[in-house]
Amino acid sequence: MKNLTVNSDPKKFTRRDFLGGAAAATAFTIVPRHVLGGSGNIAPSEKVNVAIIGTGGQGIVNMKQLFNEPDVRIAALCDINEVSDYSMFYYGGTAGLKPAVEQVRKRYGQSCPTYRDYNQMLDIEDIDAVLLATPDHSHAVISLAVIAKGKHLYCEKPLCRTVYETRVVTEAARKAGVATQLGNYGHSSEDIRLACEWIWDGAIGDVHDVHSWTSTGARRWTSLTGRPKVTPPVPAGFDWQKWLEPVPARPYHPDYAPVRWRAWWQFGSGTIGDFACHHLDPAFWALKLHQSETFSVEASSYGTTEETCPAASLIYFDFPARASMGSVRITWYEGGVMPPRPAELEESRSLGDHGILFIGTKGSILGGGWSKSPRIIPETKMRAYRKPPKSLSRVKGHHRDWLDACRGKGRPSTHFDYSGPLTEFVLMGNVALRAGKKLSFDWKNMNITNVPEANEFVKPHYREGWTI
Repeated sequence: MKNLTVNSDPKKFTRRDFLGGAAAATAFTIVPRHVLGGSGNIAPSEKVNVAIIGTGGQGIVNMKQLFNEPDVRIAALCDINEVSDYSMFYYGGTAGLKPAVEQVRKRYGQSCPTYRDYNQMLDIEDIDAVLLATPDHSHAVISLAVIAKGKHLYCEKPLCRTVYETRVVTEAARKAGVATQLGNYGHSSEDIRLACEWIWDGAIGDVHDVHSWTSTGARRWTSLTGRPKVTPPVPAGFDWQKWLEPVPARPYHPDYAPVRWRAWWQFGSGTIGDFACHHLDPAFWALKLHQSETFSVEASSYGTTEETCPAASLIYFDFPARASMGSVRITWYEGGVMPPRPAELEESRSLGDHGILFIGTKGSILGGGWSKSPRIIPETKMRAYRKPPKSLSRVKGHHRDWLDACRGKGRPSTHFDYSGPLTEFVLMGNVALRAGKKLSFDWKNMNITNVPEANEFVKPHYREGWTI
């Protein structure tokens, strides 16, 4: 894929054009709804046709969520793997193209078109939107192909595997004007909104430190720290070469794919890529980190190698003052490393395996997003707090928020202009891990200024013939 750009033909007008904008208001009033769809039903012409690219565990989880939306039709499925065992993760059971087709048949009473090549699917099928749930290393090239076709896009987190890819995809989506959403579904919760509103209300004064953690580390996915020495055969029904693109080739091994890829720098973005777009989202939003043009990042870890992500790590992000907020340090913990227990937290309460803690000049808030509901600690202080009026708009659901935008109704809450910078922020933690030095990052210009050689980790290395 060379010199991929977003193009549109103003003379080409399809059913997708009726799903948003003024044309929809005109077209769908010509024939009454009951003639098209039946009383209480949504006409086929008014449904959002969604294709799923990547039918591994998370792809099927997302698809089941879309089944709950009455104005959605799963129009096509694409994967390079027929079926695999995903029972090591919370999905349970099997996943792949065959199990996904069975779910569609169970839901609709009939199957849908299936593809091994997403470009072929995008060329053939009448699709309005795409839900992308492939491994991290293929997010960028597939996202750009989807955006180039003018289709709306929901992409699982992290948005891309590297900072550079994330910036390119964010800018392409903005230029194309498609509805986008990142799969950090905690952003649509009541909890993250409460945390933001309380912090902006001054509930704990000026926030100067944030701690966020997960007990997960890369050893959850593999015990290897270097490339496997054996080369077992590729499983039947699995297209290894298609799965690899666009990264440099290497022999197949089950510790790479289809399930365990997240631990490898070549394919995944480790634990911080997996969880931080959830856990650090409240800090990014509440503390308006996107308004900073620079920040520094420093990391220490256990088990990091040239090939694999760390088993455990501690990462410091330091942001200067921005807008009306003072400087703040964000500390990320993974793999069992934990922050100090707050003195004001009751003995009967636990920090838990996942979480976020805001520390301000007047107190602390524990929770506030994907992991748990926010509470000022101790609980006596929470009960005494007079909550401010709600100032942020609420949404009916993460997928619903995106689907409404696909139909021309507003903008999703974690569109790429928000979630792109969020992803860049957390992925700079990986750059610091790999560089092994404290880095000063010129965020606006996407450049590490004090250790120039570390910029090699900002942009990916693709195989010959691939570029974005």
